[in-house]
Amino acid sequence: MFAIQHRCIRGAFLCTVSMAALVAATSATAQQQSAAADADAPTQLEEIIVTAQKAETNLQKTPISISVLNADDLVNRHAQSLQDLGDGSIPSLRIAPFFARSSALTIGMRGIGALGDANQPARDQAVGVYIDGVYLGRAQGLGSALYDVERIEVLKGPQGTLFGRNTEGGAISIVTKAPSGKFGSRTTLGFSNFNGYQAVTHLDLPTFNNIDLKFDGLLSKRDGTIKNITTSGQPESGQPDYNSYDKRGFNGQARLHVGDNFTADYSFDIAYDGTTPYYVQLLSKGSLALAPLIQTQPTRAKAGNIGVPLQLSVGKTNGHRVTLDWAAAEDWQVKSISSYRKLNQGQFDNAAQVLSAFAPNGLFTRYSIARVFQDQYSEELQVLGTLDTVKFVGGGFYYREKGRDNAQTPNSLQWNATGTAYSVLTLDLNTVPLDRASHVTTKSYGVFSQATWTPDIMDSSAHFTVGGRYTKDEKNGTLDTVNGNLPSYVDANRNVIVGVIPLNASWSHFNPAVIAAFDVTPDINVYGKWSTGFKAGGANSRSLTYRAFDPETVSMFEAGAKTEFLDKHARLNLAAYTGQLKKVQVDFSVIILNNTRGTLETTNAATGRTKGFEADLAVVPFPGMTLSASYVYNKVTLSQAFNPFTNAQAKIFPLYTPRNAGSIAADYEYPLSGATLGFHIDGNFADGHYTSSTDPNLSDKPVVFNGRLSLSDIGLSDAGAKMQLALWSRNLFNEQHVFLRNFNAALGTYAIFNEPRTFGLDATIKF
Repeated sequence: MFAIQHRCIRGAFLCTVSMAALVAATSATAQQQSAAADADAPTQLEEIIVTAQKAETNLQKTPISISVLNADDLVNRHAQSLQDLGDGSIPSLRIAPFFARSSALTIGMRGIGALGDANQPARDQAVGVYIDGVYLGRAQGLGSALYDVERIEVLKGPQGTLFGRNTEGGAISIVTKAPSGKFGSRTTLGFSNFNGYQAVTHLDLPTFNNIDLKFDGLLSKRDGTIKNITTSGQPESGQPDYNSYDKRGFNGQARLHVGDNFTADYSFDIAYDGTTPYYVQLLSKGSLALAPLIQTQPTRAKAGNIGVPLQLSVGKTNGHRVTLDWAAAEDWQVKSISSYRKLNQGQFDNAAQVLSAFAPNGLFTRYSIARVFQDQYSEELQVLGTLDTVKFVGGGFYYREKGRDNAQTPNSLQWNATGTAYSVLTLDLNTVPLDRASHVTTKSYGVFSQATWTPDIMDSSAHFTVGGRYTKDEKNGTLDTVNGNLPSYVDANRNVIVGVIPLNASWSHFNPAVIAAFDVTPDINVYGKWSTGFKAGGANSRSLTYRAFDPETVSMFEAGAKTEFLDKHARLNLAAYTGQLKKVQVDFSVIILNNTRGTLETTNAATGRTKGFEADLAVVPFPGMTLSASYVYNKVTLSQAFNPFTNAQAKIFPLYTPRNAGSIAADYEYPLSGATLGFHIDGNFADGHYTSSTDPNLSDKPVVFNGRLSLSDIGLSDAGAKMQLALWSRNLFNEQHVFLRNFNAALGTYAIFNEPRTFGLDATIKF
């Protein structure tokens, strides 16, 4: 959601405070403070600065459809990671876990980009995620807790010219708060239901020897929301529940000032992200008989049918970034962004026992144990400048990634003869053979430039932009194991070779963009844009053939208007678009019941079109109150595609793309005597969406509300220490909906539900 809100969070040391106490504080001082409220509360919408075109620009002057969430927006929604934006806070942006695993995220925008299978080191997503200008190459690790975020910019539509590969659907740019050079600290402690707790601290140190330092630390932990039981119906001893998390991390930043025109930034971050899977429920049975202990669960379950071995899926990430920024001249800037990152992600998914067919004394409950290992290096050089009436940005980009994956899929339980009881198998993963394994090295080279000409006519109100980017990608690797054995393939001489299957592929692209913008008035700007983008080619490590597939491409026209009116009390941004998709990468699968795995093939099997409309509105109706709303209409049509398993044409469905989606929010702050009362509520809705490219079943239509009530600016000392108390809730009204639904004729309809209501109390102290 494009929410423009005033700052209502001034820092706080969170402790227990009741809703009644906050409301009482309001009523006791309301009449006395009404005059102060009118005088002190913000009365206009604030200017929003973005870096969507590499340089800082005003959102309203930037001819791109962009939604922005600032630090207050994230706190108000209690959004700790990108996964928490999956509730639809930004309607154009769709975020979901990879099946039952929140250890990997699938991300789509404008109907483009969502993957059916994220565990593929030789394939990529179509929405790029960046932190402080550094591209994050894998879906794994994206669920880690966010550090001290200043804002999240969501750039909609292809960004191939300035951002390059894998921004076919758009880009997410996360900007963290830089060291300020002034002393300050902010610490938050919080407690929530499901035995949750959180501790977050930020420390800024004063400049010393021209060096600014800043440190961030966090710890956030919660038990599961669905019980993992034994046959007796009691909690499984020593086993965690479904949908728990344990997130920890540290981030340190240093900024060196050399003279007045050069800075060198270094940052280091390290994170631990442990999660258990969502629970997969059986909504209705299929043709096969069920064991007596397996029951259908048509509504959100509080406990599983049976108890299973579970362990945390642990992701460990760390990274280094060096940013050099030189103001070479008054209107010229040279910037270098260098980064090295490393990822180690284990994924232990034993949440889908409903996908096991019953056989007397048979083994069941396929325990999917998948691991992804990755390290990446990137370097981007940018040159920004102004020549008379032309603003210019150009540069080069290099990216090198090494990735490998493997998987084991043993069964973890065994039925008795009647299916009325079961036993837990002893598993020694050191003796379980690998089901699949692969590795790949990716290299990408790019050069780009974009220039905007503002001629000295019509009061310099017309702006014409032309840009282009050339990219070359290379992927080299092998499929080492498939279905527990060495692969086999046919070589160029039609000989059957038993051994690893090689991947040696390269592609090159040129991605142009053309934009025409016009300032109708200082507060009304319209634009037309044509842009292109692509999702890189690759190979699928679940495939028996490991055949390479080509990049998927999009060419999109967009027209938009950015307006402010009522003396900056209201803002309305509109965009309409239509895009042509070519060589759409489609996953086709075969599920083998009670076997180690299914088989997956990815081919460039379809073409398609995406078209839609976006509207973002923000209004300040009276001092202290901000109302905001967003709406998106998105229609994606895809051609039929050849299914290699059935040898027939198949209907293809766009993933995670509701036809209609929207979000509304209200934010209010009211000055009290010695404090500020803050109130936030947001509601998010969407139509159902498809979760498999070949399954016509839709998810439910979600309507999810989040809320927060806070008391801020509570003075603690003459030195300026202040406290904030807050009560928050996600899924405030405990709404339940299926966000993933699939059908198998033999097993029936299975699904994953959203989280139940969560709520907590926070306290923050700020110096």
